[in-house]
Amino acid sequence: MKTKTSSKELGTQSIGSLLVKMGVPASIGILVMSINFIVDTIFVGHFVGTLGIAAITVVMPISFFFSSVGMAIGVGGSSVISRALGSGDGQKANVTMGNMACLTVIMAMIVVVGGYFYNTPLLHLFGAQGDILDPAQRYFGILLTGIPCLAWAMMANNAMRAEGKPKKSMIAMMIPAITNIILDPILIVGFDLGLEGAAMATTISYYAAALYTLGFFMFGSSELATFWKYLRLQWEITREIFSIGFVTLARQGAVSLLTIVLNNALFQYGSELSVAIYGVINRVMMFANFPVLGVTQGFLPIAGYNYGAQHWQRVKDTIRIAIVSGTGIALIIFVGIMVFARPLVELFTKDPELLEQGPAALRMVFMATPLITAQLVGSAYFQAVGKPIPALFLTLTKQGFFLVPLILVFPLFWGLDGVWISFPVADVLAAGVTLWALRREVKRSLNGFIRKDKAAVVKEKVLV
Repeated sequence: MKTKTSSKELGTQSIGSLLVKMGVPASIGILVMSINFIVDTIFVGHFVGTLGIAAITVVMPISFFFSSVGMAIGVGGSSVISRALGSGDGQKANVTMGNMACLTVIMAMIVVVGGYFYNTPLLHLFGAQGDILDPAQRYFGILLTGIPCLAWAMMANNAMRAEGKPKKSMIAMMIPAITNIILDPILIVGFDLGLEGAAMATTISYYAAALYTLGFFMFGSSELATFWKYLRLQWEITREIFSIGFVTLARQGAVSLLTIVLNNALFQYGSELSVAIYGVINRVMMFANFPVLGVTQGFLPIAGYNYGAQHWQRVKDTIRIAIVSGTGIALIIFVGIMVFARPLVELFTKDPELLEQGPAALRMVFMATPLITAQLVGSAYFQAVGKPIPALFLTLTKQGFFLVPLILVFPLFWGLDGVWISFPVADVLAAGVTLWALRREVKRSLNGFIRKDKAAVVKEKVLV
């Protein structure tokens, strides 16, 4: 067994430096992925048109829902791996990785076969109505072949971060983005393939990510290099992976439900143009929130490792520092969006109607941005420490419990504006619930553990 120098640092270095070390590479990876989606949408918007943006807006949530099986397995398994490494159980970490690999391949193939046979009903369900359906079918048909590779890359990326390899994880996220950015102008413009070219570029980038991550675990510096010996599924490990990973799958399921309700509401109270506007907003959201998402990704292995090592005060400090730093970053993002809303929309299109309606919608959606860190870190904490039930509940608060019902109700009173207003109201409600749950958990559990540790130290001194 290799010396676990990298993973042990999670329990010894200062929390602030660890968040930087783990969060910055994650942020860079998410940034490059966001730029990838932005560039993709820019090329489609300028060389295919507004309907092309609408088609991508409909298809991407479907493909991400399918590939989120890999992400769910990755998040669930990485929580097990972090705690196993924290407690010094390298054998369990390797068994977990082997089971993660096996599960990802099986589940990804099942969902892709389902997507192949039911592609048209799926597209209809997710809002491919009117003139959006034909380009959506063309885009989805090509993209579907790369989804197993994306699922594998998402799973492997989380495992890399769990064993303290944030730079490798960052590279894994950057490879598909860079590949797609390079291929977009070549295939969309150079070969004049239009929307099909965009789909081909994205699919090839998924294959590139899968090859890199597979190579890392098979031939790289991974502590889990012997995972291939443990591909046979073990019920206890599989159950633990899914009990935690189901939270991520449920979150993506809530996002998919949101997409169904949202796209249909946008079409009902607006038009194809409204769907395209949300496509632009969604790309800006991906880009603008990358630092906060990076903080959350960096937070997960630190909290999980120290919880497994029973370093209770470090867990508590990690929560506090992550929320404070992430909220400060989110506040800066908020100011930037409010000031530069129109230039951001202009990046994607010159359509005068979209430019007229887009900036105001963008500002409304981002009104409660400073509160998102509390919701993200709070729900991530319960995942990190292996408490799936509260993690599931908090994960579903924004999209499932608040945003979907609000989108169904608010437009009845305010039309299309009601759709946009639903986003900040849901952010406020979700942040409030999450902070209450997190504060309750810290007060009841972590503070209790810390008091017990102090009492044990005092008792030991007396005995000596």
